[in-house]
Amino acid sequence: MATVFAHGELRLYLLALLDTGPKHGYELITELSERFGGTYRPSAGTIYPRLARLEDEGLVHRSADGRKTTYELTPAGRAEIEARRADVAALEHGIAETVRQRAEALRADVQGSLKGLRAELAAAAQTARARPRDGGPDPRRRESYAWRMEAEALLQRFREDVRADLRRADAASVVSELTVDTLRTVLDSARKAVRATLP
Repeated sequence: MATVFAHGELRLYLLALLDTGPKHGYELITELSERFGGTYRPSAGTIYPRLARLEDEGLVHRSADGRKTTYELTPAGRAEIEARRADVAALEHGIAETVRQRAEALRADVQGSLKGLRAELAAAAQTARARPRDGGPDPRRRESYAWRMEAEALLQRFREDVRADLRRADAASVVSELTVDTLRTVLDSARKAVRATLP
């Protein structure tokens, strides 16, 4: 995945997120993921070293309460954010553009995959129609039933996999409008592709 933040931008954005109040490291990770519509989620190994550097610079104060560690801006951190409001606004604009570009790339990727699926389904349907009859019960009917059962099994497996993914993402509070829009686009395109193979 391409670099999301240019040099120094993540540092500035962490300060901007802390400007709204004290936060735990996990809250900062979750907020960043939400700002990117779930298309980017920084690791703890990315966030905590930067928070430690901000603390070393005197811009952030860390306090521990049991197992929870909270980070908040110091007066120097608030002064830096105040002095760099224009930079923060430009960074917010850049994030919005990054999210738009990632959403478009994801949709293009999904549409490309669906075109391949449509071609495979059409070829399979054509092959099934071209098979000769062997007398006795209509073999096309038996084949049709077998294909339908396989299709239903594929649908069930897809449903279970996506449902499990959504539940995991929801537990981390990262299901977003982009997720729902992408799912809607994928399902609409898949429905059209499957219908195109049916008489």
